[in-house]
Amino acid sequence: MPAETKHTNVQLLQKNTNMNTSIVNNNRDKLYTIIYPNPDKETIILLHGGPGFPSDLTEVVNSLKDSFQVIAFHQRGTKKSPCASKDYSMEAYLSDVEAIRKFYQIDKFHLWGHSWGGLYAQIYAEKYADNLLSLFLCSPGSGTNIQWKQTEKEVMQLNKSKTTGWQWTKMGMNSFFGMLGSDKAYQRLFKQVMKNYNDGFIPTGSSDISEDFDLLKAVPVNKTRPEIVKYPLLTGLSDPDFRITILYGDQDIYKTSKNFVIDRYPTAKVFTVLNSGHIPWLHNPEAYKDIIANHYQ
Repeated sequence: MPAETKHTNVQLLQKNTNMNTSIVNNNRDKLYTIIYPNPDKETIILLHGGPGFPSDLTEVVNSLKDSFQVIAFHQRGTKKSPCASKDYSMEAYLSDVEAIRKFYQIDKFHLWGHSWGGLYAQIYAEKYADNLLSLFLCSPGSGTNIQWKQTEKEVMQLNKSKTTGWQWTKMGMNSFFGMLGSDKAYQRLFKQVMKNYNDGFIPTGSSDISEDFDLLKAVPVNKTRPEIVKYPLLTGLSDPDFRITILYGDQDIYKTSKNFVIDRYPTAKVFTVLNSGHIPWLHNPEAYKDIIANHYQ
């Protein structure tokens, strides 16, 4: 291999692996944050699903970091983001995004959210629309209050349909012990959930490699849900001055409740990814990348 080619490849590798981690303080609470610096480029903040189950969203980052500065963080109460205040209100979650925005001295940014993170993004957008350059909702949670309860029923039905009787019983047991505060029980539960989500799309053992279940904590799972149910119904954005894209897999975990999201944003572009469940960037990467490219063009 010519010396120049070797040198170019090394430079490219250094650019692609460039990332920094920080602990962002939000009063007494701490947020483990990862930034992929890209000077003079617009910023995208990513909100992972859960709640209580963090992800670095590596595959999502990889499709964005060459053209944008990308920030991901582990949400409050997860293993690397201890929540001393024990505050899991939606207002506290919103203050976390604001703390990160101010820490990195960002004025406006693109917001990307998946699953619960997609609902988190909608809640933020309703309060802080002036801070946004765009909103990308990837298989987003359907809504707060009574809409969250409908969403949970749909998720439960999907999980039941993907498991044997014994697996379903074990999920129930792990859910029970998780509600009592067991991190390990919820970790076992979420391992099965991820297998269910990936079943029929990718090898179901893949999530054991790509996700670190040890980072999952019971407290944010248990404390966030009642706060979502307590929060007022979202009114949506009828005529925002930024682009909104909504994406679902054709075999997503959300069924009729997704209409709450679609109706909330009449100006949004809505896409259905074929041959995909709840994690489209893994289940149909090419289709996902096309939609991402369309949104951020």
